[in-house]
Amino acid sequence: MLESLKRTLCRLLGRGGSAERPSPRDAVAADAARNTTVGATTMNKITSIADVRRHFLNNKEPIYFISATNFNLLGIGDWVGNFRHINYIDCFEGQQRNVFVPKEKFPRDFESIEDINNYLLEHKEVIDFIQSRADGEKAGTAAFLMFDEHTEEVCEQLGLRIAFPPAALRSRMDNKIETVRIGNKAGVPSVPNVLAKVGSYQELCEVSRELGDDLVVQTAFGDSGHTTFFIASEEDYYKHAEEIEAEAEVKIMKRINCRGSAIEACATRCGTVVGPLMTELVGFKSLTPYKGGWCGNEMFAGAFTQEIRDKAREYTFQFGEALREEGYRGYFELDFLIDMDNGEVYLGELNPRVTGASSLTNVAAFAHSDIPLFLFHLLEFSDVDFDLDIDEINERWSHPESVDSWSQLVIKHTDESVDLLTAAPRTGVWRMGADGGITYDHYSYHPHAAESEQEGFFLRISGAGDFRYEGADLGILITRGRLMDDDFQLNERAKAWIDGIRGQYAGQSLQDPVVEEVAVSHAVGGGNFKIL
Repeated sequence: MLESLKRTLCRLLGRGGSAERPSPRDAVAADAARNTTVGATTMNKITSIADVRRHFLNNKEPIYFISATNFNLLGIGDWVGNFRHINYIDCFEGQQRNVFVPKEKFPRDFESIEDINNYLLEHKEVIDFIQSRADGEKAGTAAFLMFDEHTEEVCEQLGLRIAFPPAALRSRMDNKIETVRIGNKAGVPSVPNVLAKVGSYQELCEVSRELGDDLVVQTAFGDSGHTTFFIASEEDYYKHAEEIEAEAEVKIMKRINCRGSAIEACATRCGTVVGPLMTELVGFKSLTPYKGGWCGNEMFAGAFTQEIRDKAREYTFQFGEALREEGYRGYFELDFLIDMDNGEVYLGELNPRVTGASSLTNVAAFAHSDIPLFLFHLLEFSDVDFDLDIDEINERWSHPESVDSWSQLVIKHTDESVDLLTAAPRTGVWRMGADGGITYDHYSYHPHAAESEQEGFFLRISGAGDFRYEGADLGILITRGRLMDDDFQLNERAKAWIDGIRGQYAGQSLQDPVVEEVAVSHAVGGGNFKIL
């Protein structure tokens, strides 16, 4: 009974029920008490993690994350004063104060996440909101999941500074062909491959003769679930020939027996800060309709052997330093392919941005004992001078005790059906019973509110009134502990969570084919790109 009362009080006070993990503000107070010279150094030059914490908690300049949802940067507002999300989808049904969603929606076909962001920035309600919080012509700083040159033009008009390298540079770095070349230059190997223009199946076989008959072909841009093709025969090739032959150059790889992994990092002027190596959930039919499509991550200290983890961290640091030489700075993520036959670590792809894995990177133990990785990114794009010992931070973050265990499932609609949702699970903490059934426990905006492996934080993406179609993002479940077994298959707890969440959705069939076609074309994402 006493423990139950303590947990209830912790929830009411918004502390997540953990006495061992102080809030960022408490941590700053403790740091200040330990170090009386912090105040003098903060104003002139940041030289410690304590300085970084206090600098951002005392921040007065508006800082925005503008995206379809706030999923990628969940909880960052706890660390940064004046931080707001501007989103297209209200995952919180109006309950979250630091999330602004325009009330009036105008019908529009979105073809990319950049389209959604440009729509938001040109929406009168958003403009009014930004201007109401501006200091004269300085409207603040904006971060995005994706943006383009048009976004840059609109931000300049609004007086918003973008906390990322220019879109043109990001686009060049995002090119999978360019990633291979940067990796080779940095000493980070890719799976044996050739880069070539392909005009026919015969040409493909000719240029890839040394790679064998079982191939993987990737185009330069796009979500890997849509632009990675597995080709072992002429029949396989013709299924994707149009997309492959339209490219000026494609990456042709030997197919290996591999496990997917992801690692996030931040290239700063003091060096590259490297997070932990995470496993990836890829292509599970119960989560995504896309073969090879990303559908979640696991983070735990024992993910892969120590040798593999050390190699991936070393490669990530080398790649980050190479990005700095290319002029890129800030947050990025690398996918590594771990060859299960010989333990080799190969570069997969680069995402020069925050990603879906950022929601785990920024909530883990190492992030809360120091600062979330994203704060290094904001610091890099601030006007503040800083000098931090990055080697010391990387050494600390490489220790197994710095990494607690978290997992997430990105749940999409996997059927070919289209319907109108009449019910959807709420955002917040859900609890799993002994029989595997789930029930809603309480509202929260933060994954830490899930206190045990019997609880999960669910972020609703599709809600009642939205159309449900193949590939639509229904929501994300984040929970403590693992959701795959050692053979990289979903464990029973994961299957129960997936069934439980899907069981909370209900839909009404569309009888009119015309309405159905319009519904799909106007739906966010349209199934053609991921919004997370």
